[in-house]
Amino acid sequence: MLTLYITRHGETVWNTQKRMQGWLDSALTEKGMANAVSLGGSLRDIEFDAIYASPSERTVSTAKLIMGDRELPFYLEEQLREIHMGDWEGRTATEIQEQYPEEFHSFWNAPHLYETSSGESFEDLKTRVLQAVQSIREKHETGKILVVTHTVVIKTLLASFKNQPAEKLWEPPYIHDTSLTIVELDGENCSIVVEGDMSHLECAVKN
Repeated sequence: MLTLYITRHGETVWNTQKRMQGWLDSALTEKGMANAVSLGGSLRDIEFDAIYASPSERTVSTAKLIMGDRELPFYLEEQLREIHMGDWEGRTATEIQEQYPEEFHSFWNAPHLYETSSGESFEDLKTRVLQAVQSIREKHETGKILVVTHTVVIKTLLASFKNQPAEKLWEPPYIHDTSLTIVELDGENCSIVVEGDMSHLECAVKN
């Protein structure tokens, strides 16, 4: 059995400004870095076989903070990048909503109807992220793998694992920064053990 420990990158500067990032990037905030360290602490007893991360700066930085001083095979996987948002990238949600009201509404409320002339569709994203999972499975038939990626990628993977239609993409839970999702893959069987878990931050507060 192969177990995927899937997490979103830590909070970034653009997250705090409510800017769409997509394939563009911004640095982790102090909170984002601290949350990544907390997640790393909660996973310190897990013997990972490898780490796979989106090549974005925010995911690579998060992966390194989670990894700490552990020496593990570390792979950058292009197919784990966030959904490409084209002309929206770098703009605030308010700006996008004003200039692209119909597309913005579809993106968040009816993803199966979302269309874009400059970015990537949800279906395109689904195709490549499933290719990423298949690539990981071909290299690791068993073991434990840490995957550091992005919100829409994680929601797309979860919807696929649950066999949910695209219109249910945004159903709860919300994928917070450094939230943990654990998925067990055994042949054709898939089991979601944990989804969007944030307990590592509760432990950090108690400590």
